[in-house]
Amino acid sequence: MFSRKTIAFIFLIAFSHLGLAHDPGLSSTDIAIKTQGVDAKITFSLQDIEAFVPMDSDLDAEVTPIEQENVKPEIAKWALNGVQTTIDGKKVSPDSLGSVSFDDKNNAFIEFHYPQSVGQTLRFQADFLSKLPANHKQFVTIKNESGHSLSEKMLSQTDNVIDLNLTVTSLNKSNSTASEAKSTTFNDFLLLGIEHILTGYDHLLFLLSLLIVTRSFWPAFKIITYFTIAHSITLALAGLNIIDIPGNIVEPLIAATIVYVAVENILRDGKPKGRQWLTFFFGLVHGFGFAAVLREMGISSYETGILVPLFSFNLGVELGQIAVTVLVLPIIWWLHKQVKIEAKLTSVCSILIALAGAYWLIERTLLS
Repeated sequence: MFSRKTIAFIFLIAFSHLGLAHDPGLSSTDIAIKTQGVDAKITFSLQDIEAFVPMDSDLDAEVTPIEQENVKPEIAKWALNGVQTTIDGKKVSPDSLGSVSFDDKNNAFIEFHYPQSVGQTLRFQADFLSKLPANHKQFVTIKNESGHSLSEKMLSQTDNVIDLNLTVTSLNKSNSTASEAKSTTFNDFLLLGIEHILTGYDHLLFLLSLLIVTRSFWPAFKIITYFTIAHSITLALAGLNIIDIPGNIVEPLIAATIVYVAVENILRDGKPKGRQWLTFFFGLVHGFGFAAVLREMGISSYETGILVPLFSFNLGVELGQIAVTVLVLPIIWWLHKQVKIEAKLTSVCSILIALAGAYWLIERTLLS
């Protein structure tokens, strides 16, 4: 049996990183090969921009970056210095510093034009990834002038290069190239979804607050099943553009669901009824949070649009969720069988979860 000190230590470790809200660290680059050169468009969230814009850039905390025209050259310069583009074996430079624009979803867009025409090979190297968090990913798509996908790849700090060898068949978009690009996109976003849920402390705490009251397989199975169904519905709604809820609304709502479930655990003495229906409703909210990660960054496959990235990302989330559940549930059930622990298990865990959720709710409300 674990001692009280051991249990306290476990909780301390578990909650020591709660200040880190889930963030997949995702950006994108769209490269278009045209007759008169190459266009590149890099998209970052403003949260990433703030990490590398110098503090002396007149970025007033009371004025949004959108209103700060003077930071645009700095952003363009940083992005330009952080990429290496090679065409037919020669490093090339754009014809200007590049243009920077912002949208209402806290994204920044940096656009470059390379006047050199591509003969056979193109290489794009994202050196700026070394200056961003280790888990940051950069999804790069390369298309031809008619909009057909030539290559897609998820870049990271350890693999920050995408190479393309152009031939007549690839420019005409052969079926084999299309299948390969589709498969690569699926695998990349599947792994990103797994990583997202394993580092998504808010989603994991929400799941823990739901499962902490269970003592057997069947109630836990219903909770997990309803949560999965809710994610699937959200995927369809987001993929078909039926509902699009901005992240600045979804993120505070996710925090609110954590607080609600944790408080309900306490008020109902760990015996809430109809938990699967609550799970379903709140699962929709969490699912929109997953979808917003990709939609607000403009992430899509040029062959399949947003559907394949959304589906594989959410599938990865579900697989990661199942893996965590398989590990955590036996521990929860075992603790419930310990008389001295069981009496306080649900209430203590729920109080800690409610505090974390309240912190996120206040933080996200103030930042939205």
